[in-house]
Amino acid sequence: MSFAVQVQAAPRAELVMDMRTGKVIHSENADTRLHPASLTKMMTLYVAFEAVEHGEISLDTLVSITRHAASEPPSKLGLRPGQKIQLRYLIRAAAVKSANDAATAIGEAISGSEAAFARRMNRTAQALGMSRTHFKNAHGLTESGHLSTARDMTTLGRHLFFDYPDYYHLFKRRSIDIPGKTLPNTNRRFLAAYKGADGIKTGYTNAAGFNLVATAERGGRRVVATMFGGTSTQARNDRVAQLLDLGFANVPAQVATVRPRHPGYVGPGGKTIRLAGAPERSIRPRPKPGLVAPPEEVVVAIAQGIETVVEELAEAGAETATQPVIAAANTPPMPKPAVAEAGVIAGIVPSVLNEIANAAVDAVARDETATSAPEEPPHAGIILDTVEVAAADPEPGEVVNRISTSGGRHWGVTVGRFTTRDAADRMLIRTALAELASLGEALRKVVHGTKGFDANFVGLTHEGAELACRRLAARNTECAVFGPPS
Repeated sequence: MSFAVQVQAAPRAELVMDMRTGKVIHSENADTRLHPASLTKMMTLYVAFEAVEHGEISLDTLVSITRHAASEPPSKLGLRPGQKIQLRYLIRAAAVKSANDAATAIGEAISGSEAAFARRMNRTAQALGMSRTHFKNAHGLTESGHLSTARDMTTLGRHLFFDYPDYYHLFKRRSIDIPGKTLPNTNRRFLAAYKGADGIKTGYTNAAGFNLVATAERGGRRVVATMFGGTSTQARNDRVAQLLDLGFANVPAQVATVRPRHPGYVGPGGKTIRLAGAPERSIRPRPKPGLVAPPEEVVVAIAQGIETVVEELAEAGAETATQPVIAAANTPPMPKPAVAEAGVIAGIVPSVLNEIANAAVDAVARDETATSAPEEPPHAGIILDTVEVAAADPEPGEVVNRISTSGGRHWGVTVGRFTTRDAADRMLIRTALAELASLGEALRKVVHGTKGFDANFVGLTHEGAELACRRLAARNTECAVFGPPS
């Protein structure tokens, strides 16, 4: 005897685009407003990356889970009310497992309530040009008025790729770890089956059918295809493979890349900070009347997870994810979750951990996600529009003051010497993203010497440092181990 999940016939829509230029290759019902299901979490993650990049919240922030978040239906992590968990793990769970409780917790941590977060999602959607999209929740479960289109979701996928390149590679991971468990990517079948596939997101509810935004790269060509309304996982995957094949057959081998315009930063209050040129340093807005000059702050953005899907439940015959949810507007806003910075590395002094989590490398720039005009000189000014931000006390120049001598964590690795602190910090961020397994809990430290800026990871055991260098060498990344001063 066999069992199959039966879904209602959902309208089908699809769009194929040259990711490099934004040129549409094929479309069908691409502007029809339909249920996005867990494709919604692409926007939840986009806003989360934006918030981390601009210093609103840290990946190490401990988020206190509310009763509302814990009560979300499956797919879910099974978070408990009052439980505290780092934002980085919520991102991984929302991305890879498509955990609804994690998605809601992300929204509450950033905006104070899911309703407020949905408003921010909508502001961001409008800034990205997603004119036919309206969000009412952070997870994508069916709700009246929660709608998007194949064109808008393709637009969002393209912005994820170009606006947050340091995060994007996580979309192709077939599994990812959180404390105590490994979460398989529910898009892993398509990633394994289609040559060159590296993202992005699937979604499923009865009302939506089986949805997918998929990207693939072959021989320098990059194509994105979106489908709404598949009748099963396999049928959807087969059709999206056909759409990508259609794209690769109709895009040129070489073409000038036309990056989408990076939107102005839509801060917590909805005011836009418009950036001109390529500022060397990100700004961290904090509302405070009377001040007009922004501080230059450090934003350390080590991204972890992206990708998630509810369809595992569908394939297992559990369709609790399709139950309607109460409209956010009908429930009072939840109180802003309590958050605290987490000390995550054993043997490191807590005060140093907080400094690392909040400050990372002093005076470091994060310009690549703050501007849409990279051809401008790197010292171009920042133009502010209708925003009030407060200055912050400058951080000291040295990030790591002391490292605990307990637990044998006296060792470190260096991944290169650079002419600027900015370049060194970028290398640390990219390396940490590429090698989460061995460097995920190391401290990043830039050391200014007479010959330049050394990019170091510290707080490792001897064995951990050796392992990290072996893994980095396998990725053709320069690496050298150093020990405690004798």
